[in-house]
Amino acid sequence: MLINPNGYTYCHEHLHIDLSPQKGNIDCRLDQYDLIRAEMDALVDRGVYNIIEVTNAFMGRNPQFIESLMSDTNINILLSTGYYIEGFFPPDLYTKSAKAISREMIREIVDGIDGSNLKASVIGEVGSSENTFTETEKKVFEAAAMAHFETGRPISTHQSMSTMGRYQIELFKQFGVDLEKVTIGHCDLKDNLEDILWLLDQGCYVQFDTIGKNSYYPDSRRIAMLKALAERGLLERVMLSMDITRRSHLKENGGPGFCYLMDTFLPQLEENGISRAEIDTMLKHAPYQLFQ
Repeated sequence: MLINPNGYTYCHEHLHIDLSPQKGNIDCRLDQYDLIRAEMDALVDRGVYNIIEVTNAFMGRNPQFIESLMSDTNINILLSTGYYIEGFFPPDLYTKSAKAISREMIREIVDGIDGSNLKASVIGEVGSSENTFTETEKKVFEAAAMAHFETGRPISTHQSMSTMGRYQIELFKQFGVDLEKVTIGHCDLKDNLEDILWLLDQGCYVQFDTIGKNSYYPDSRRIAMLKALAERGLLERVMLSMDITRRSHLKENGGPGFCYLMDTFLPQLEENGISRAEIDTMLKHAPYQLFQ
């Protein structure tokens, strides 16, 4: 058992990530241990027992940091293996075959992550660029499919600004991936209910995982889309998260903090007619089905 079934799960988070070299901004180095530990303690107090940590190796993954968080806070964290998107790939990735990349993923799942006692449990976050899908991104998706076949572990994706989700699924179909073991990320950054309905119809999971990022897309419209899905009885494969990636996202630094979803967003859902049972479906039952 990988997921603690008794608590809620955030399906797409970063607890240690460093994209500052690519973005030229120290704010993109999320590494303030004491602040993050305090926020994990607060989440556990609110019944969030699991975090799906989708930072992979070239995004600044730090398994020792995660081991300490798990020990100090008793939160359960699942780590990921893979590569992100164009602009965030190591140079040698361009010359590697999909098979070679898949072997790296399989090793981290089966044997463990170098320098730690942890193994990867999720293949992710593997992604596509905004409105396009580069050849190297496609190669990573092929490698993810191979690693999935070998290990059975689920795949978590990144959509840049809620684009290319359909193409991601079509690519996985070409590779013969079991779509019930796939979750499409960042489905909540534009008005795209028709795309979400199509994705759900394919059998995969969808993530409303940028909750609180109102500068990208307002929570009021996220709630409207979730309400539309609830009215259709389609929340069984919908999951929630915040995708915190910056120091400025932390509560102590003036951001919403990890508890925003629990303290602010969930009451707004209930005010808009989404029941506690439906919330449990998105935060407990759906993640357990996918990540166990």
